[in-house]
Amino acid sequence: MIILITGGAGFIGSHLSRALTLRGHKVRILDAFISQVHGSGPRRISDEIESLQGDIRDPDMLPAALKGVDAVIHLCAEVGVGQSMYEIDRYVDVNERGTAILLKALSRRPVERLIVASSMSIYGEGLYKTRQGEPVETATRDGQKSWDPVDMKGESLIPVPTPEWKRPALASVYAITKYCQERLCLSVAAAYGMRAVALRLFNVYGPGQALSNPYTGVLAIFAARLLNGQRPLVFEDGGQRRDFVHVEDVVHAFILALEHPEVNGEVFNIGSGRSCTVAQVARLLARHLGRSELEPEVLHKARVGDIRHCFSDLQKARERLGYVPRYGLEEGVAALGPWLAGQSATDGSQIARRELEERGLVA
Repeated sequence: MIILITGGAGFIGSHLSRALTLRGHKVRILDAFISQVHGSGPRRISDEIESLQGDIRDPDMLPAALKGVDAVIHLCAEVGVGQSMYEIDRYVDVNERGTAILLKALSRRPVERLIVASSMSIYGEGLYKTRQGEPVETATRDGQKSWDPVDMKGESLIPVPTPEWKRPALASVYAITKYCQERLCLSVAAAYGMRAVALRLFNVYGPGQALSNPYTGVLAIFAARLLNGQRPLVFEDGGQRRDFVHVEDVVHAFILALEHPEVNGEVFNIGSGRSCTVAQVARLLARHLGRSELEPEVLHKARVGDIRHCFSDLQKARERLGYVPRYGLEEGVAALGPWLAGQSATDGSQIARRELEERGLVA
């Protein structure tokens, strides 16, 4: 197949491009190479991969990008819950309008397959159950009384794996735009005879992350702090639970979605199926970098748009896609350690935190 990957020079895209090339596919990437992600400018992934520099919001770029293409993997997005709450126009413009412009071009030249990267952020709080075992889809919390969501009696709810049927609870601008991307792609694809799948990615980590981008995944942000001899900054009490999935497992999921043509119009969770507290992952990373003395700095403050617990239920992805993650967090971070040890990073987390505080987005 000839495959276009939007945002293909990014963290996930570069891993996916190489993997698809090794499987015999011809890969073309379209990427704007923004400085927040790529630093000084474009970099070539491989001589076998065609690279186009351009903005997905530029309709004049898309005919060349789509020429001869059999499938599109749509990764292009502004990423970051916190930043999305004040860079509102940019997130909406890139994630929603950019997707609309891509889909308009695809309406003129449909492809066989469209796969869009969605996000676990659309769930808001994950699924919970009461102490009596009743499921709770719309958990809320009062951070002044308890970090954890509680029921009507004030008793803490129990977090459980979140399945795809859990109703969205869009707690940030980023979450809203990712849900819009997902729905736009599935709706337009169905109208024009394209087979589409949305993969709801959980917290992706691995070699190649933009360590100097303070708005990227929490594990990369912690790594930047540790590489500069600084303690990881942990919001709330550090007990919030997340699902960290290795980038190679995510790549495998995209390949399965691409190569299972019978799966159409569906959404799938892509995570590790396990949870870990944010404080635990900070300590684990410090240990593998030989900096165990750098204990997390717990801030006891919350950011607007953050949620307490969310981790994946993978039953549907296992049964329908054959997706089985290969990396647990311990082995994934152990494999990541040698790559991190050879990296340098600018720690921008204090700047990012200050931007949130100045806007009243930290309490």
